[in-house]
Amino acid sequence: MPKDHARKKALAALKDELGVKHADAIALLDHPDADERETLERYLAEYIDINTYGEALAYLRQQQADPRNQLLCETCGWTNSMVCPECPGCGCYNDQCSGWRHAEYEAEMRAATGDYDPDDDPNACEECGTGGGGDPYGECCCYEDEEEAA
Repeated sequence: MPKDHARKKALAALKDELGVKHADAIALLDHPDADERETLERYLAEYIDINTYGEALAYLRQQQADPRNQLLCETCGWTNSMVCPECPGCGCYNDQCSGWRHAEYEAEMRAATGDYDPDDDPNACEECGTGGGGDPYGECCCYEDEEEAA
């Protein structure tokens, strides 16, 4: 498929998906940073008061300039707004500090590191601990189905 057709299809998809005008779709498609482009698309899709590429970009720059959103630690990814007042500050001290901030951001830490603790799974069965696995539709197998028992 020629490059122009692929671009036209991508522009049409952006306009349909996000409900933006053609000029905004072009600006979004031509945005140089792929990570920022993804964030801009999320803003346009989720925020009802952001309707144009310019508004989304202005909000992104505002968020990037906010000192609370500046990176505190490269290792754990905590920002200045996440600092723990009871330890040296970041999520790297999660096993060494019992501060409330570590518990508040534990899910984000586990997601960032890929660490999964089945004991923390809200979907797991209270009796046997199975069935969760991060899947809200996972089923416990520690009891017989009523259909099978009949």
